[in-house]
Amino acid sequence: MKNMRIALPLLWVFMVLNYAYCDIVSEFDPAVLANALQGHAAGGTFAITPGFLFAASLLMEIPMAMVVLSRVLPQAINRWANVAAASFMALVQLGSLTVGSPAAYYVFFSLIEISTLVSIAVLAVRWKDARRTEAALETI
Repeated sequence: MKNMRIALPLLWVFMVLNYAYCDIVSEFDPAVLANALQGHAAGGTFAITPGFLFAASLLMEIPMAMVVLSRVLPQAINRWANVAAASFMALVQLGSLTVGSPAAYYVFFSLIEISTLVSIAVLAVRWKDARRTEAALETI
């Protein structure tokens, strides 16, 4: 990818859409729906409380914020913000696979989400500062 200020936000949007659609599909899963109606998430592992919902909201705000931050942060900060956010979200998603017995659709979406997050981190690590590269070429 040549322009990281386009590629990274695009990948974050793709990842957020996968998160959202996985949640939508989950609402059609009778087991998930039954647990939710009883006030539990993750196969009964977590009680759905205002605190739980707030924590989930904060967690999902990270990738949504990265859509904007990937466009506006200075390059050096942008690189490491993307690496940190993608790494953290990948660990969260990996951890979610260890709770209960995830359904095939959940594993499918999780693999796409984790692959996208790894791609974001790798692209961000490889992102070279164009100004520094141009300056180095001018000295030759």
